[in-house]
Amino acid sequence: MLITTTHFIENRPVQEFKGIVFGESITGINVLKDISASFRNVFGGRSKGYEEELIKARQEALMELEVRAKEVGANAVVGMSFQYAILGADNGMMMVTCSGTAVVVE
Repeated sequence: MLITTTHFIENRPVQEFKGIVFGESITGINVLKDISASFRNVFGGRSKGYEEELIKARQEALMELEVRAKEVGANAVVGMSFQYAILGADNGMMMVTCSGTAVVVE
């Protein structure tokens, strides 16, 4: 499955549009990662724990997008983009969504 942020794929014309597809991932951030991030906030530096969670959530959202594109008979997704949000009463959940247009290309 070819997934791209561009709206076309060079030398592979779109033969059929299958519609918009989405992938979502919502993950909780645990207390230990919150504590570690608090120290990073005060002293500076990168929060490895949050970065790892973000990478994992992004990969899960992309995998879900691919599954949904295949379900509608597509072999590519064009115009894909990511969106990020923090959720929950205590901001303890991270949501990553991606969307794009499922297409059939040559």
